Amino acid sequence: MSTSSIPLQKTALFDAHQKLGARIVEFGGWSMPVQYGGIVEEHKAVREAAGVFDISHMGEFFVEGPGTLNFLNGLLTNDVAKLGIGQGQYTLMLNEQGGVIDDLILYRLGEETYFLVVNAAKIDEDRAWVEKHLPSGVEFSDRSALYSAIALQGPKALEIARAFFGAGWPEPQRNEITRYSWNCQDVLIARTGYTGEDGVELFFGNDVAANFLLTLLEVGKPFGLKPCGLGARDTLRLEACLPLNGNDLSEKRTPLEAGLGIFVSLTKAASFPGKEVLQKQKSEGPAEKLIAFQIKEKGPPPRPHYLLFQGAKQVGEVTSGAPSPTLGSGIGLAYVEAACAGPGTTLELEVRGARVPVEVVKKPFYKRPV
Repeated sequence: MSTSSIPLQKTALFDAHQKLGARIVEFGGWSMPVQYGGIVEEHKAVREAAGVFDISHMGEFFVEGPGTLNFLNGLLTNDVAKLGIGQGQYTLMLNEQGGVIDDLILYRLGEETYFLVVNAAKIDEDRAWVEKHLPSGVEFSDRSALYSAIALQGPKALEIARAFFGAGWPEPQRNEITRYSWNCQDVLIARTGYTGEDGVELFFGNDVAANFLLTLLEVGKPFGLKPCGLGARDTLRLEACLPLNGNDLSEKRTPLEAGLGIFVSLTKAASFPGKEVLQKQKSEGPAEKLIAFQIKEKGPPPRPHYLLFQGAKQVGEVTSGAPSPTLGSGIGLAYVEAACAGPGTTLELEVRGARVPVEVVKKPFYKRPV
């Protein structure tokens, strides 16, 4: 069967998106909103007030039982032993060659209970990889089909959450997760995000999804809350230099090449897949690195697969690119030869047969005010 004949999946919020006037597109096998009022308008809402995104297409895995800590420490790159109950960490799942299968968030819900949020397009592959390595005594369940989720992001996100949940809700600190009951519905509340802003990601049952979203939008309206689509999500995460799996991360690239070494514990005793490859790569230094660059003059924005040159020599390829609403210029991420990766380096981007000067800049492009 060709992929084009496979029907697109829909989240439990699909009808709500249509009611809100969303423009729907295909994304990783899902029908998802790309925008409502406009990408720039939604982008600015998140930077200045707050926006809410449907992230129900993401996967939700649960792992529990004696030996779970050791199992996850031997599967993922970050040091799981550092997590206290109610804490979370960004981490990666690698193949034996050190390439990235997926980047994900791991939360510790209880003494021996862990919650993993994985990328939508990687749910099946991740599940198979986990089950392949699963030892006896450790229980694994993929509950992705049971959960809906939204991301509430922006400088006013916490104010909106307080107004929505009411007094007494267990407000998490950054990279923490709590549980609360809303209309007798269990909600997991994680204080993470993918926009460069503060905010929370909320996980709840499909049966209350539409009511949850529409009620939240009504509560948030006085604060400037807007529904946002994938278009703004992409420009926001790009300004924050947060990688996109499938573009900036892949099974052909290691976390060290991607600049994610801080999330890789090469000193922990556990030996996760690809660890020896990364130890060797760290000692020798990556041949290529993922850099951030900004176009130095007005013109069309960079797009994935555009080539970068230093003189006559091709030195890299763009993985992500877009116009930046905050900076007012084209920005992107690209893998380039390590010798060209230093901030301040000038390169040339090939756009429709012409060369455009770009500058390698320090990550991120945007950092929220403290």
